[in-house]
Amino acid sequence: MRTPSSNTYPIEHNTATESTKPASRRVPGRSRLTVVGVTAAAAVAGWAVLAPLAGLTLTARQGGVQHIGVVAVLLSSVAVSFAGWGLLAILERRTARAREIWTVVATIVCLTSLGSPLTNGIGLGAKLGLASLHLIVGATVIFGLRRTSSAERC
Repeated sequence: MRTPSSNTYPIEHNTATESTKPASRRVPGRSRLTVVGVTAAAAVAGWAVLAPLAGLTLTARQGGVQHIGVVAVLLSSVAVSFAGWGLLAILERRTARAREIWTVVATIVCLTSLGSPLTNGIGLGAKLGLASLHLIVGATVIFGLRRTSSAERC
């Protein structure tokens, strides 16, 4: 005769909670916060090559003449990274094709953003330097955040 405390009974699993767990859409091992940091580092490195090393004066007309320094580059690259992250997160919750849609939108935003330095930069060097910073940040955000998103619907 078996008793309820006997070890011969199989262990029951609560399949209701196991089957209702939401599947993760994130790719393991790829942190979006890392992308923000790498983007900021790449932007600051790009600025360091252009301004102090190459001697370019990065100035633009934005309500007046503004000198583009390392703090502005750092803050704007972090802001752009978080904005891209936010849009990707929203799309992932609303559509199965979030990665593809986000990539197209982010690419269009990056290319459109080139209008500002190319029209507002003061001097050819500043225009090309600021445009290159836009491309560095855009490429890092696009390729970095794209890799953190799953390509398939979960």
